[in-house]
Amino acid sequence: MGSDGGLNGREGEGGWRLTGSLEEFLAVAGAYLRSRPALHTVALTVSDVLGRQGLDLYGDEPPRFGWRAEAGEVSAALLWTPPFVPMVVGGDEAAARGLARALAGGDGPAPGGVGAPAEQARAFAGEWARTTGQATRRTFRKRLYRLGTLHRPAPPPGRARSAGEGDRATLERWHDGFAADVGATAGLGAGAWVDAGLARGGIRLWEDGGRPVAMAVATLPVAGSVRVTTVYTPPALRGRGYAGAVTADLSARVTAGGDEAVLFTDLTNPTSNGLYRRLGYEPLAEFEEYAFEAGPGDTP
Repeated sequence: MGSDGGLNGREGEGGWRLTGSLEEFLAVAGAYLRSRPALHTVALTVSDVLGRQGLDLYGDEPPRFGWRAEAGEVSAALLWTPPFVPMVVGGDEAAARGLARALAGGDGPAPGGVGAPAEQARAFAGEWARTTGQATRRTFRKRLYRLGTLHRPAPPPGRARSAGEGDRATLERWHDGFAADVGATAGLGAGAWVDAGLARGGIRLWEDGGRPVAMAVATLPVAGSVRVTTVYTPPALRGRGYAGAVTADLSARVTAGGDEAVLFTDLTNPTSNGLYRRLGYEPLAEFEEYAFEAGPGDTP
């Protein structure tokens, strides 16, 4: 298998062209990703960080990319950075089913799942099950929000500040706590995650009584959009308004810089969904993730 992961830029099932080259992918599909920066936020930020830090950022297994064109225009894209599941960007159900067949018939490693807008995720998972005989199981439902008019809550005691090197031990613990809360797939370790966040100045803390009590993190701006992520308060300090305060502070900083703020929530968590709505975040789209496995599942 070559450096392109055995994909060789060929056109496959359903009009999909697959490649291991980030440069080729962005040259063809970059404008499509930038055309809807809020909806395509994860693909934009991940491809940006891969371009700056290298394709081995998340592990030894090389990333894979793809796009589907109709009448000469890109209409859907694929970004797959193992150990994370493949990400289907845009397109429709037919595109998702075609991509499932293309990956099932490819000569590279088989994906262990898929993430996509809800309808495309279901279509991909169903086609994968029919093509491979594997069962599928929905593992996550999330909603993408975009900030409208920010409504700052009454602040709790304390103040916001940027995280610094002296916060490293706290940040590493909170990284692991957040990952455990949301069941996140292993990617960057806590140390590397803190390094990246401090380097870009993207971690904001709420401090009360001289100690950090909550955090919120911002990605670098890409195509005029910034994603607020990793909003976390230790369990013993929850329910005091710290998460809302630090998220509002960070969101205000994002929009003051001329970018739009977006974020994802777990649809099964009414507390976080209610919080972000009160802050002025408006629902934009719903996404789902599926895992593929042997045995009975809940195939769409």
